[in-house]
Amino acid sequence: MRKIAIVMVVLAAVIACQKILPGAPNDDNTLDGPVAGLTAEQNARFLAGDIAFNDEVFTNKTGLGPLFVASSCGTCHAGDGKGHPFTTLTRFGQVDETGNHFLSQGGPQLQHRALPGYTPEQIPAGATFSKFMPPANTGLGFLEAVPDATLIAMADENDADGDGISGRVNWVKTPTYTDASSGHVEQNGKYIGRFGKKAAVFNLLQQTVGAYSQDMGINSSYEPYDTYTGSEIESEVSNKTVLDLVFYLQTLKAPIQRNQEDAGVNAGKLLFVSTGCGKCHTPQLQTGTSPIAALSGKTFAPYTDLLLHDMGAGLDDGYTEGSAKTSEWRTPPLWGLGLSKISQGGKYFLLHDGRAQSIEEAILLHGGEGNSSKTKFQQLTQEEKNNLLKFLESL
Repeated sequence: MRKIAIVMVVLAAVIACQKILPGAPNDDNTLDGPVAGLTAEQNARFLAGDIAFNDEVFTNKTGLGPLFVASSCGTCHAGDGKGHPFTTLTRFGQVDETGNHFLSQGGPQLQHRALPGYTPEQIPAGATFSKFMPPANTGLGFLEAVPDATLIAMADENDADGDGISGRVNWVKTPTYTDASSGHVEQNGKYIGRFGKKAAVFNLLQQTVGAYSQDMGINSSYEPYDTYTGSEIESEVSNKTVLDLVFYLQTLKAPIQRNQEDAGVNAGKLLFVSTGCGKCHTPQLQTGTSPIAALSGKTFAPYTDLLLHDMGAGLDDGYTEGSAKTSEWRTPPLWGLGLSKISQGGKYFLLHDGRAQSIEEAILLHGGEGNSSKTKFQQLTQEEKNNLLKFLESL
């Protein structure tokens, strides 16, 4: 009887704890987690990359700095979501497609923090600059796996169809370690960029290596040069860790739309198309063949065309990257938009620098190629506006 009583007490305690402790969030309310279909070996690699991204915090003993922006990847991408004004990056030094002329003075990224004994960088006199809000990380592998031919087919640089939208790809020089020549379209020694605010980054390996170097001052065999002295130094992170982190980014799941059966959400989706928003924020794309089988031949809904669009004088910061004009920005994916507040402290900070503090404000700041859609949004009834915003919140 005593044993039975003990068992009953333990069961009661377990049940009580289950009632008190919160359950795990639904899949559609989180941005982290792997894509479906990974093998056991791939899941183990995903976990290793997850640890490198979210748990590794660098110090001066493990290579941090001496100049840096953050001490870990997760600092700027909490829960794999968007950053906050406190983690905004500052890029400086390029005013046109001729390249960055302030590389010898710390460009392209401002490292505004430093280890004791070192002086943080300041923006050099005469350098133009722009603030970049860290983006959400999920679904990046799908975007990387979209064929170049798809992006080229969507581009309409000279607005041949006369719809006011003239998206174009950003042709960029790529580091030799990216092996861009393998299966990618080349134009005058340049390749198509698809990541970053200006689509100036070719692939997730370049993105990862650049973040280690520019964000944390961590050298790798891919980028062995110290950002402080410019000299070549020993690697501070192994190739395995870099590649595990790249795999983690490639295999993070795509955000899942919420409230898909809601009448207002579905009405808003129709308005999204009729106002022309979908001309840049393309609802669906498809991956090609990927070395990661779980990413091959997949149709997905990122709401981006990954192309550059002229957004007008109001969003022109006078700074650019690659062949983009200063007023041109890559269409940001809208998937995960409604979850942005989770990583942004309960409040929206949208557009490239976080200046818009609501989805509606972000829409109203569109100019250039986005002006027509903005005008059509302004002409909607209040109920229609609410439905369109409800749809965007569901993404």
